[in-house]
Amino acid sequence: MSTLRPVFHPTHPHVAALERLGDEIAELSARLDAATAHLLTLIREFDERRGWNTGFRSCAEWLSWRIGLESGAARERVRVAHALGKLPLLSGALTRGELSYSKVRALTRIATPETESRLLTVGRAGTVAHVERIVRGWRRVDRLAEAREAGMQHRNRAFHTHYDDDGMLVIHGRLAPEVGALLRQALHAAWDTLFREKAGNTFESDAQHRADALALMVETALHHGMEARSSGEGYQVVIHVDGGQTVLDDGPRVSAETSERLTCDATRTWMRHDKAGTPVEVGRRTRVIPSSLRRALEHRDHGCRFPGCGVRHGQGHHIRHWARGGPTTLPNLVTLCRRHHRAVHEEGYQVTREADETLRFYEPDGTPLLEVPPLALLDSNPVDAIRIVNDQEGVRIGPKTGLSEWRGERFDTGWAIDVLHPRANPAC
Repeated sequence: MSTLRPVFHPTHPHVAALERLGDEIAELSARLDAATAHLLTLIREFDERRGWNTGFRSCAEWLSWRIGLESGAARERVRVAHALGKLPLLSGALTRGELSYSKVRALTRIATPETESRLLTVGRAGTVAHVERIVRGWRRVDRLAEAREAGMQHRNRAFHTHYDDDGMLVIHGRLAPEVGALLRQALHAAWDTLFREKAGNTFESDAQHRADALALMVETALHHGMEARSSGEGYQVVIHVDGGQTVLDDGPRVSAETSERLTCDATRTWMRHDKAGTPVEVGRRTRVIPSSLRRALEHRDHGCRFPGCGVRHGQGHHIRHWARGGPTTLPNLVTLCRRHHRAVHEEGYQVTREADETLRFYEPDGTPLLEVPPLALLDSNPVDAIRIVNDQEGVRIGPKTGLSEWRGERFDTGWAIDVLHPRANPAC
């Protein structure tokens, strides 16, 4: 026995109510996209002014901590924010609610000031699925064009190092694309997975962040060994302390704070020298943090405890350094990633453990760093607030503002790429 379904005339109150509900959804979505454009502008300015430099490595890390964004989504917000700063047409379309954030996010992966007007047409005419297909096809054309240059790139590969007059190692090179890709992935992994930085110094640049990532890569390689080596014990950085001076073996003097960081979780060997500097007595090598205690520390902390970090790999830090009488016990230890270990030792950040075992972190000026900051409280209806902002900026948004122009016709990705991409048909 078949079930009869009611059929409503388009003028029926039930249909009209659903249409009004659909229009409200479409209009509010467009308003949210317009508000997102304003949010991205604020993120771009915040990042350019390095407002996140209060214990965090990047703007994305700060966003993840401050407003609870997933780390990948936070990085994507920052990327799109900076891309839109150079793409006024796409930025304007998002501001007016004409393009969704999803479309703009995809288009900014390939758009340039020279091509954004063509891609804006794609965004308005197609769905998100169409836009994603165009982006994938666009990238394929780019790869074919790049392949023609691969032979020359391979022949021009080189890598050079030399010490500058100030003792800094200068690196210069040109790597084959696949090697460069490996290097970039390794730097990305060191930057985003093994440690999260950068804090303290408002003058630090992205280049300095990458230098720290490279340093971590080197340390990791030596620690885990390469090829047939089972460990990095054959490679050591030796610190000599003599008469209050701390120097690296065959290297320059380092600060007391740096030496404390390097010896916070290290192998320690005491040596006695004669007047000529020749070792005459060498003590037994010992670990400052023994293996059993390290396992307990890793089990308790599960990675870096600096607020907003959470990197799984870290170093044991003595809250009160052992050289100043601090015991090597679990209550006096905390796990910090490489970057935040440096922040605590050399950049003025502080960590204490209260009587109730709670960790407290502080900025150099004594301002507490909360583990989870409070979210902003809204004192009005957020929908009304968005409408007010749109009206003040002269943005007129309705139910059909973000409606795609596509009406169901067949979408030919290959033809679209041939028409749109400036390098798709070199013979023309």
